Amino acid sequence: RQRWDNLTEEQQEGIIPLCPDFVIELRSKSDNLRPLQKKMQQYLDNGTKLGWLIDPKNQRVEVYRTGQKVQILANPAELSGKDILPGFVLKLERVWQ
Repeated sequence: RQRWDNLTEEQQEGIIPLCPDFVIELRSKSDNLRPLQKKMQQYLDNGTKLGWLIDPKNQRVEVYRTGQKVQILANPAELSGKDILPGFVLKLERVWQ
């Protein structure tokens, strides 16, 4: 909310120059992984605090957090938003099917 309040009225009415705190990228069968990884890094560089790059084909998730190395999870059952999205849990069973 604070980032929104810091914008001018003109910025609030146009294209908002803000990056979300949390993003999810779901890799499709036709996506190349490298451009998605680059995109996730761009999100972090622009203020995103948590990002999940979900790769259904390989049943793998790359977790991106500000100031940390990318964490690779093999076939996790669920993902937790922890401190960025308290109480949010994404169950991956249907994604892996």
